Amino acid sequence: MIVEIRTLKESELAAFWQVAYANPNAEWVKWNGPYFHDTLPKKSEFLGEIGKKWADDPFHKVIIINGKIVGSVGAYFADGRLKRWLEVGIIIYAENNWGKHIGREALAQWITYLFKATNLPHIGFTTWSGNERMMHVGQALGMQLEGRIRKVRYWNNQYFDSIKYGVLRDEWLELQLKEEQSDDN
Repeated sequence: MIVEIRTLKESELAAFWQVAYANPNAEWVKWNGPYFHDTLPKKSEFLGEIGKKWADDPFHKVIIINGKIVGSVGAYFADGRLKRWLEVGIIIYAENNWGKHIGREALAQWITYLFKATNLPHIGFTTWSGNERMMHVGQALGMQLEGRIRKVRYWNNQYFDSIKYGVLRDEWLELQLKEEQSDDN
């Protein structure tokens, strides 16, 4: 299985919407910051301005397996126009693709891409303590647990912690070098 990340083509907008947003009760929605109560875009909205912006945005890519879209990666500046604090995210949409290390491989490619595309010294992500899979991906990639804000995410009548993982450019390069050396042996 080869994991690829690439730009979404405008001709793929309808197919992407079907995979990502057609089911508003999809399991992935329950793990992607459900406490924000975000609504998924309607097909007409996504095929219009939203999708066209998404396809042209260098901070959004789709995850491809065997020629099919299975997920997406994204990035945004947590500090807005200052553009010094980059946060990333990843979604694997269908449950039958969970647990296959697709997310780990895609996020590794994404972080490598972003370090090459920017001159930033740090890339990170924020999740919540209810999303153990995302925390595991961060740990598996060698990212550091950088922060835990206790009991600030409220979901299903329960408080969860906000969790922050990150990696520095020099740490990432060292981790990649070790992985390459391990693959050579």
